[in-house]
Amino acid sequence: MSRHTLATYSGLHIEVNPFYAALGAEVSGCDVRMLDDGSFNTIYRAMLDHLVIRIRSQVLDELEQTKFMARFGQLENPPVKAASQKDRDPRYPHISVISNVKENGIAIGALGDGEAFWHTDTSYAEAPPSFTSLHSLEIPPSGGDTSFTNMYAALDKLPCDVRDRIEGKTLKHDAVHNAGGELHAGASEPEDVISCPGRNHPVIRTHPETGHQALYLGRRLNGYINGLSIDDSEALLNTLWSHATRTEFTWTQQWEVGDIIIWDNRCVMHRRDAFDPNSRRVMHKSVCKGSVPRYDSTALRSVHSRSGAVLGR
Repeated sequence: MSRHTLATYSGLHIEVNPFYAALGAEVSGCDVRMLDDGSFNTIYRAMLDHLVIRIRSQVLDELEQTKFMARFGQLENPPVKAASQKDRDPRYPHISVISNVKENGIAIGALGDGEAFWHTDTSYAEAPPSFTSLHSLEIPPSGGDTSFTNMYAALDKLPCDVRDRIEGKTLKHDAVHNAGGELHAGASEPEDVISCPGRNHPVIRTHPETGHQALYLGRRLNGYINGLSIDDSEALLNTLWSHATRTEFTWTQQWEVGDIIIWDNRCVMHRRDAFDPNSRRVMHKSVCKGSVPRYDSTALRSVHSRSGAVLGR
């Protein structure tokens, strides 16, 4: 792994220390409630450079998290809640709760205590989110870790014959389930992947800010590569998913109370480990609006610096 990609840099009082992994960096020296423009610009640069950033020891209420994330872009309302989840707080329309806690037998948030499989947030939308933030309020003593995978590197290290097979192809993204496999409120199980509701997006996505190409898979459940037979689509998707989630492309966050993790949905997938259902886990989530995924076939196949580190360049 080349050392230049892991250099520390700073802006004003902020330090950015990349993790010795395929992606991710620690941002320190700030209270996100009181960032001047120079400090925020350093954080934003770190997002594009490292795909995922962690800022520890942050004490934020819902309004403060909303204001902080609004600096990354226009905020988006959360996706449709699960059928088993209580209504969200209308005072904070851009905050969703991720939790296993129940009050009067009703879940206060989404995803419970089980595994959340690899996915990209709301990839079934016409314009999926750009950035997502997750702020930890309560964490279990073990379990519930969140892993991320570098989709620039996954594409750059894809065998040439497989890349040729997906060049110019689009993928339909399941709009029926959340990342834990629960049905969205009012949804029903589809008959097959072809009839499943969802949006079509390019399998290779050109990042609108960095210009680099990334593999864009969204979530495995009911995914379908348009124009292929179901069997051929399933086989190719299995190959892509097995490749994209290899350990060499990933980094895992072990949570502490007060952590804020922010990631770029345009070039990252993430998942969560299960944890003890008798433990409490409470997170606040917010997302920024993104753009319609595009593939620019004329774009140079230049390698993002964090992808280059994985490839040994």
